[in-house]
Amino acid sequence: MSTLLIDADDTLWENNIYFERAIARFISFLNHHEFSPGQVREVLNDVERECIVTHGYGLHSFAHALVRTFERLSVAPVTPELHAQIHSFAHTIADHSIETLPDVPETLQYLSERHRLILMTKGAFLEQTGKVERSGLKNYFAAVEVVAEKDPATYARVIEKYELAHNATWMVGNSPKSDINPALAAGLHAVFVPHGDTWILEHEELNPAPPGQKLLIVGRFAELRDHF
Repeated sequence: MSTLLIDADDTLWENNIYFERAIARFISFLNHHEFSPGQVREVLNDVERECIVTHGYGLHSFAHALVRTFERLSVAPVTPELHAQIHSFAHTIADHSIETLPDVPETLQYLSERHRLILMTKGAFLEQTGKVERSGLKNYFAAVEVVAEKDPATYARVIEKYELAHNATWMVGNSPKSDINPALAAGLHAVFVPHGDTWILEHEELNPAPPGQKLLIVGRFAELRDHF
């Protein structure tokens, strides 16, 4: 029996599309007369990288990034009213229902009868655990791990915590930067499940699997049933 560490956002359910919609509303609201929408987005990407360092991941960090971007680009000062309006773009994301990706519940049911499944997601603890609860998928997993970052050191801690065997453990996810490359670096196998709207800050070239490890690439989550 293998252990499958499975990512949540944009692997099990939609996530980034809601941020993209909020960003589109923000850029329209800013309505900058010198910067194109693409240039505004590049500034926002840079600011988001800065905010991740100080605020981590999640809506709190995202709201800070929107306000900071507005402050950098707007000629008008950020009044309390503007501040509230900008924050509202972020907070609309918190209210959306969980939209699971195609065939996810059925596939998890199939996998959970054959392997140990551990949900491994990064972000703000209350946000992520709340999404897990609302998703209705929690019972398929033996454990849920919410981590601040997904890097080789984090994978090493999870491996130790659950006494995982490297050669029988796979990381499944849509992000090369967080799910695939660091898991391979930590000595695990990996399954890449591409998502058309993966967050731009998660983009990275896929590393090849080191000798003795495996990297599978599937077209959709349901294809895991063909391999496990």
